[in-house]
Amino acid sequence: MELKPPKHSYKNKSHMARVELIMPKMGESIMEATILKWVKKEGDAVGLDETILEIATDKVDSEIPSPSAGVIGKILFKENDVVPIGTVIAYIETDASDVAISPAPAAAPAPAVANEAPATSAAPSSVVSTLVVASEPIKSGEDRFYSPLVRSIAKEENISQSQLDQITGSGLGGRVTKRDILEFISQGKPSTASQAPAVSSPVEAPAAKPQAPAISIGGNVEIIEMDRMRKLIADHMVMSKSVSPHVTSFVEIDMTPAVLWRDRVKDSFQKKYGQKITFTPIFVEAVAKAIKDFPMINISVDGTRIIKKNDINIGMAAALPSGNLIVPVIKNADRLNLVGLTYAVNDLADRARQNKLKPEEIQEGTFTITNVGGFGNIMGTPIINQPQVAILATGAIKKKPAVIETPTGDTIGIRHMMFLSLSYDHRVVDGSLGGKFLRRVGDYLEQFDINQNI
Repeated sequence: MELKPPKHSYKNKSHMARVELIMPKMGESIMEATILKWVKKEGDAVGLDETILEIATDKVDSEIPSPSAGVIGKILFKENDVVPIGTVIAYIETDASDVAISPAPAAAPAPAVANEAPATSAAPSSVVSTLVVASEPIKSGEDRFYSPLVRSIAKEENISQSQLDQITGSGLGGRVTKRDILEFISQGKPSTASQAPAVSSPVEAPAAKPQAPAISIGGNVEIIEMDRMRKLIADHMVMSKSVSPHVTSFVEIDMTPAVLWRDRVKDSFQKKYGQKITFTPIFVEAVAKAIKDFPMINISVDGTRIIKKNDINIGMAAALPSGNLIVPVIKNADRLNLVGLTYAVNDLADRARQNKLKPEEIQEGTFTITNVGGFGNIMGTPIINQPQVAILATGAIKKKPAVIETPTGDTIGIRHMMFLSLSYDHRVVDGSLGGKFLRRVGDYLEQFDINQNI
């Protein structure tokens, strides 16, 4: 297939250079993204930082800018293709001097592709042609497509074509993703039909992947197809439950000091700072303090290695108008006071609802808070936001009769009570650490300074 003549071309071919447009890493747990729309097509001129395409993950939709001025030379993937991060998705033909000034942004290394042709000094068109062949999805006898990354993993793990065709894909159109094949490997590769029957062994065979029960459709029903984000969220939630053994602990705390303080200052706070103060900044402040006391709650797991995060980046689950959820992240939350946290919480929440978050604003979270109380629920058992190891749910604040300890004896009074729920990964967070951390968050909230000034 010949390239279309570019609308704007450089006369001096010796000074032309080719810039690779890489599928960027959109988050710590994001391994692939879907191409929603190509804003530019082959032959179009593009300026530095001008939008070339729109992509989507289970976290956010995002526009990808051009790393350099030039002309779109070749587009390697179509709209709706699911592409691994670090993969070259297009080439930009540009002046060599421009490349030196505006290099392509750093990205994760592209996945290895078996039998990939080595780079040569041939003309750009011949090099592009070679790379397009290597980047095209590979088709099997079952009329399924497999990405070069999946093919490479299958070759390294000696997975046959028939075994590959048996894997249930969770990607777009049932395509097998990296996660699918790695899960297949971790569960043990079944024998193919051409192999000899297995001999009875005392070693128990790995359990088969659970299958959803068949549903009989009939009667007065309405079938609603999941949207793209809901499908990705569903996949992420199932993955989290299969990866992390979840344990949830609960405490009930007295929020009366914080409630009375907020009631007293909310009008003057908005007048002074132009911001509405909610309870979320108060929750974030307490969690950040507790993480500093118990830093081993601020970790991730990589195989048998524990990755301890020194930055305290707290994500807050925000509901979108569509009903889906997104988790913007407050970076270095421990370095902000209550006013700074209020600005950050309100800004991220507002732009989340308008779908205007930047990719970096949903990345690198180390702990997540979700407010189930916003829906009137008193408590919840949240699912961990991988690759984190804990998530806190804050329940509804309710007036209740409670025992009040005083120097002259115990009394009964009306207090503003709330449940906190902490789900944690029992591989690395034991009940002692999880329980102490949760109690410390509650202590900070109960000890809130009702007399502090704004």
